[in-house]
Formats: sequence, C-alpha cells, structure tokens
Amino acid sequence: MQDIVLIGLNHNTAPVELRECIAFPEGEIQVALARLADIPVIEEVMLISTCNRMEILLISKNRQEAVQKSKQFLSCFKALPIRQFDDALYVLEGEDAVRHVFRVASSLDSMVLGEPQILGQIKSAYLAATQSKTSGVILNRLLHRTFFVAKRVRSETGIGDNAVSISYAAIELGRKIFDSLKDKKVLLVGAGEMAELAVDHLIRHKATDIFVANRTFERGVHLAKKFNGRPLRFEEIPAMLRTVDIIISSTGSSDFIIRRKQVKEAMKKRRNSPLFFIDIAVPRDIDPEINRLDNAYVYDIDDLKGVIEENLEDRKKEAGKAERIIDEAVIRFREWYLNLDVVPTIVALRGKMESIALTELEKTLQSLGHLTDADRDAMLRMTQAMIKKIMHHPTQLLKSDSPHINKASYLDFARRLFKLDE
Repeated sequence: MQDIVLIGLNHNTAPVELRECIAFPEGEIQVALARLADIPVIEEVMLISTCNRMEILLISKNRQEAVQKSKQFLSCFKALPIRQFDDALYVLEGEDAVRHVFRVASSLDSMVLGEPQILGQIKSAYLAATQSKTSGVILNRLLHRTFFVAKRVRSETGIGDNAVSISYAAIELGRKIFDSLKDKKVLLVGAGEMAELAVDHLIRHKATDIFVANRTFERGVHLAKKFNGRPLRFEEIPAMLRTVDIIISSTGSSDFIIRRKQVKEAMKKRRNSPLFFIDIAVPRDIDPEINRLDNAYVYDIDDLKGVIEENLEDRKKEAGKAERIIDEAVIRFREWYLNLDVVPTIVALRGKMESIALTELEKTLQSLGHLTDADRDAMLRMTQAMIKKIMHHPTQLLKSDSPHINKASYLDFARRLFKLDE
C-alpha cells in the first residue's frame, strides 16, 4: 500500500500555538483541497483539521515529492516557513497510514481516549473531499472502511462507555439517580463554562424547563435565552428548590450559595422527591452537609474527577480490544488493496465465470444421460470458448494503459460488479 500517504501533526507532536497556526477553519477547507488537488503528483486527497490535529491524507505514486509539495503548500497557504513546523510533522505510508486513520476515527489517538466527536469530524472532512471531488476509489474505500471500523470499536468494546469530562460525568450521575432525565427541571446557578456544557448535555437527554439564576440578571437573561429557558433573580433560588430536580452551580462566590437549612425546608414541600446538586464551583457553592439529607445528592468537582479517573482506566482496558479489531481491519483493507491490481482481478473474474458456467453445465449434463463422451467434451469446449470470448473485452479494458481511463476505478467497479471480494 505504498500509494497511501498521511502527513500531519497533532496534540502529541505540536503545541497548541503551532496547531492554531496550521489549522484550517471550515471556510478554508474547500480552497485548500482544490489547491492540493492541483498538485500533479497528488491523485486523491482529503484534509482533517480539528483543534487537536491537522492531517493531509493523500494518494500518490511519488511519495517523496507528494510529501515535499504538501509541506510547501502548508508553508505557502499559512504563510509559515517550513522550518517552523517541520519537526512537528509525522509522515506515515501504506499500512501505517491506514492503521493511523482507523485509530484516529476510533478515538484511540485522541487526547481523551474514547471521545465520540472525532468520528463526526472525520465524516465532515470526508464529505468536504467528496463535495470537492478530491477523493477517489482508494480514499472512498478507505474512509468507508474507517467508518465501519469505528462503529465496530464503539459497539464491541466499552471504549466509549462512562463519562470522562466533568460536565458529562455529572449528567451520567444524574441518570443513575433519576433513571431518565426526560422532563426533569434544571436550575443553573451562575454562568461557568462547565455548567453550560452540563446543561447542554441535560437538554440532549430531554431535560426540560431550564431556569438560570445569575448575580448579574442581564447575563442570566442572555444565558436563559441560549437554552430557551427562564431567567431568575438570585433571591428566587430558595423557592425554586421546591420544584426543580437538578441544580448545577458554578459561581465565583466565596461562600455557600445554597445551605442545608434551605434544602431541608424545601424537601418537606417536595415530599422527599430526589434533588440532585452538581457543584462545579471552587470554592464550593453547595453546602456538603446537604448530602446528609434523605434523597438529596451533592456531587462536587472532586467527586466528579474521581468518577472520571475510574472511567478512564476502564477505557484503557477496552483499548486493547479495539486494537485487535483495527489489526483485523488493516489486514482486510490490505487484501482489498493488493487485489486492486490487474492480474488478481482478471484471475478472480475468470474464476468466477468458470465456476458459474461449469456448475450450470454439470447440471445440464446430468439431465442428458443419452449423450456420448464425445458430446460431453464438445459441450465443455463450447462452454470454455464462450467464457474466453466473454472475458476478451473486459480483459483488454482492464489491461489498457490508456491515460484516459482511471484504472483503479475500473478495477474497483469490476470487483464490486461481480462481487469478487465476497
């Protein structure tokens, strides 16, 4: 698989300052793909650009020149001398490049092992390449296999199980307490970023009725609008303890915002229905003594970090299973790639024809018991002659060296048309 080349940098090889300089915002992707596709030695190309990586995946018969031209493209497009990013670049080819793509899509190469966003980002990158018509037979096949592998890893291992972010871990805990977050009422106290993310996750899990209480009421109005919720004044918090199910607090207060006495009174009105506190603030906003009340659950940031560390360990154990799935996928892709050559395809096609024809001939001869051996030999020769004639034009076409045909496309189409890879 010497034609497949990947050149890039990521969070392991480049600091964020460099990644920022070399990243391609969405608005630049199509232009960049067009420029890369114009480089004569590059036959197919796609561009993956996220906050943690920038990678050019390309097909070329001239690896060295393609790599050098790609570096020059980056330097020119980003107005950055090659020497400023050259040491951070990695270059992979053949099976190493294929394995890398499979690992990235399966989030084995992510900063947070098992995070799900990367697969969507790769799908977007591939969509951009198909829309720009810069992908072809090999990249199309590789990316379709990549999506299949990532799905297998996600479904057959526990690598995506259990939350590994503060905000998501909080929501997972909430789901354990309430079974389902559907129709739960949420009070957001303060306007911290992690609290916002937590509310975002809650809404995804069908939580409704978002209330926002902030010391600066105007800021609360802005946030409430963002979540299609309702702004509250700080003074209204004690009354809301009677009706909401989940409180997420993230203020800069130096003292507790919600105290045990307030919650104790509210629990009487609630008839002891569960009340879940997520305290993401440091110093803490929620009095930890509230945890001693029946059906009141308080989790602070250290509780959540503990959950995350345990979950990360679980994910690392699952990574081994994921690597085995990827090893198998690399072998299968290599088999397809090696068969994407003239001789194996013609041999496989002829074998398929002979198998079908001879099977049908045998069935026919069984019902014609009166035929002599000479008659049977004649029918066999006729069958073989027909196979030879049927194969003549397809064989000529596949062997053609005409610069006007895309041989890889023809070979791939022939293999799919006659199901030679099944």
